[in-house]
Amino acid sequence: MENNVILSVCFAKMAAKPPVTRMFLMEVKHMEKFFKLKENNTTVRTEIAAGLTTFFAMAYIVFVNPNQVAAGGADGWLAVLGADGAVLGQIWNAVYIASVLAAITGTLLMAFVAKLPYAQACGMGLNAFFCTCFVSGAFFAGVDVITGYHSGLVIIFISGLVFLLLSVTGLRTYIAKAMPDCLKKAIPAGIGLFIAFIGFQNAGIIQTNQYTLVQFVDINGAIKGGTFKDTALPAIIALLGLLIIGILGKLKVKGNVIIGIIASTILYYLFSWTVPSFNLSNVGQSFKDFGAVGITGLFSGAAWKNAFTGAHVGGIFNAIMLIITFCLVDMFDTLGTLYGTAAQANMLDKNGDPVRVDKAMLCDSVATVAGSVLGTSTCTTFVESSAGVAEGGRTGLTSVVTAICFAVCLFLSPLAGIVPSAATASALIYVGVLMVKSFAKVDMDDLRSALPAFVALIMMPLTYSIANGIGLGCITYVIMTLCTGKYKKKDIVVTVIALLFVLKFVFVTM
Repeated sequence: MENNVILSVCFAKMAAKPPVTRMFLMEVKHMEKFFKLKENNTTVRTEIAAGLTTFFAMAYIVFVNPNQVAAGGADGWLAVLGADGAVLGQIWNAVYIASVLAAITGTLLMAFVAKLPYAQACGMGLNAFFCTCFVSGAFFAGVDVITGYHSGLVIIFISGLVFLLLSVTGLRTYIAKAMPDCLKKAIPAGIGLFIAFIGFQNAGIIQTNQYTLVQFVDINGAIKGGTFKDTALPAIIALLGLLIIGILGKLKVKGNVIIGIIASTILYYLFSWTVPSFNLSNVGQSFKDFGAVGITGLFSGAAWKNAFTGAHVGGIFNAIMLIITFCLVDMFDTLGTLYGTAAQANMLDKNGDPVRVDKAMLCDSVATVAGSVLGTSTCTTFVESSAGVAEGGRTGLTSVVTAICFAVCLFLSPLAGIVPSAATASALIYVGVLMVKSFAKVDMDDLRSALPAFVALIMMPLTYSIANGIGLGCITYVIMTLCTGKYKKKDIVVTVIALLFVLKFVFVTM
């Protein structure tokens, strides 16, 4: 009501206003009408605040995604193992620009096609899977990492086309709704554990142990061995960053994740007594590498050949299974986010499904295709969109604001180089906390729901694979349902998925 009164007064006096002011007021009026703000019980001010909140909650992906896809870049863990650091640096730069452009594209699609307050970007977990299969996988198979990177883009592109076909025909929505409710709730939680586990590893909080496989960081050993700065300090900084993010989140401080990353970065350099390097020339280099190895990768004939015959892929059947795997993971990751966020915003239809879920999935599909063309891994709807929804975002105007913020990031790539992995690790762990809460809705009193859900949840981090968790969860559900006499016609879909995963486990080496 307040907005309408203000607009009425403004437009009554608009003739006396300068042309720029009149244009601004007209744009505000168009936004009110296009996004149906009054009908959705929101305002321009609320939508802007929500868009900024969503951006700050997920801004870490701008820095983290290229780290994940390019195995840390020029100085990352793969370079330490012997890969060409300069080439990995090129991939990092290309993926940085591609990640931002893909986020802008996907989020604007959500804004203008689905008209929903959801943002899209490269999916966590999926980017790690991409690296494992195509970048680090290529290195360990004796294949050039650029070749592996480009072949991966082909697989993502094809999986995106499959997404698109399923979305346009309605099959994707049908398949998603046919999945058992227990797995719908367990999959986002399992992905959350997987992401948190990656964060714990990246910061060195969790270390390898020859007897127990993993252990907590050995602070005492680091002090005695003189390696405190390189091993224990990053772990301590990451834990402090996690606490900062959590405390600010509890206090409902907007942008708690990005504030935590900045604070952790400052603490890291203070305690390590080092000075970060900052080179503005990296901006131009990022765009140069994007043009040289990023957006051109998909259009190489060699990339298509290597996607199905490369030593790192293992043959046509393996390539097909990888396509199916990316399809399955993105489908249920997006579905979980849509259901969870829509429920929080009371944006469910009479059947309990998210409003305009078909259009949201269509946007997700197109974003994945666009992302592969640009040079990055699978795009998906981000669970951090719930932060903007909690702020009051209800329409696509929220997504427009988030997309504009991402556009600014195109010229901030030098900042990424000064953010240590310890700082981004705390954000990954926190995101895991946000995602794992969906598991609380699983019916743990019914073992037919509890066991498949738990298997899906725990096997994602323990097997270091989202896909494995989903597959094992589906297989467990089908067997439990058959053996307890509860199998129904609607379970045919999950049975097909389970069989596909059985084939994957038997024939695909991961």
